Amino acid sequence: MTIKVGINGFGRMGRLTLRAAWGWPEIEFVQINDPAGDTATFGAFT
Repeated sequence: MTIKVGINGFGRMGRLTLRAAWGWPEIEFVQINDPAGDTATFGAFT
């Protein structure tokens, strides 16, 4: 069973959460919400 996760805010804690759980097959990141972010910033983490 996959757990869908959305990150609200991509500051220090949001980035650490993404990095820590990126390799887990049970977790699917479906959305990152950050009003200050842009496509280039988020693309660097994929």
